[in-house]
Amino acid sequence: MHKVLIVEDEDIMRKGLIFMADWQSVGCTVVGEAVNGLDGLDKIQRHRPDIVIVDINMPVMDGLEMLEKSIDEYGYDAIIVSGYGEFEYARRGISLGVTEYLLKPINYSKLYEAIRKIQAKRSTDTNIKNAMRQIDAEKKKLGILEFEKAKTGNHYVDLMLDAINEKYAERLSLNDISELCGMSSTYLNVKFKNETGYTFNDYLNRYRIQKAVDLLRKNQYKV
Repeated sequence: MHKVLIVEDEDIMRKGLIFMADWQSVGCTVVGEAVNGLDGLDKIQRHRPDIVIVDINMPVMDGLEMLEKSIDEYGYDAIIVSGYGEFEYARRGISLGVTEYLLKPINYSKLYEAIRKIQAKRSTDTNIKNAMRQIDAEKKKLGILEFEKAKTGNHYVDLMLDAINEKYAERLSLNDISELCGMSSTYLNVKFKNETGYTFNDYLNRYRIQKAVDLLRKNQYKV
């Protein structure tokens, strides 16, 4: 069950969300309620909700300020609710990572739809995190990237490792390095495998995959 916190200063609206919505049907349970953003921060710290439904215009601290102070740290997903006059203002929430917002009065069908979208997103994020942990465990076993920080002591192998580190995103072949060194590709490949346990091409491919994983983890670019 996903934990839901409702932050809304209007009693009728807040109680309506708590008692009129069919939370069980969307796999959720309400773990708390707050009457303003400051109260919301306290309840977020206390209950660690998965989903926060928050009004924008509230006394003491508004909903956007509450989100700015907590959404990154506590990793919840938010649904903003607002009146018609605040709709454009609500769009500021997009910069905070909020992609679901609803107009008052709440249409419960749209609320359930927004919750299901968040649940699907969280499920995907969990699967990605689990996959990343598995990959990190394999990386630790394989030790592919350890040579970035340590030299092998072999001049030619270190040169090949530096070439991979600097040019992995470009076209790179052992023949290019062979010409640069004036040594045969076969000789260099044997030396490389003796030091790292991998052939040059195998190491290069694994290195590229791990760099791709690191980029996915940072979540800065589209897949």
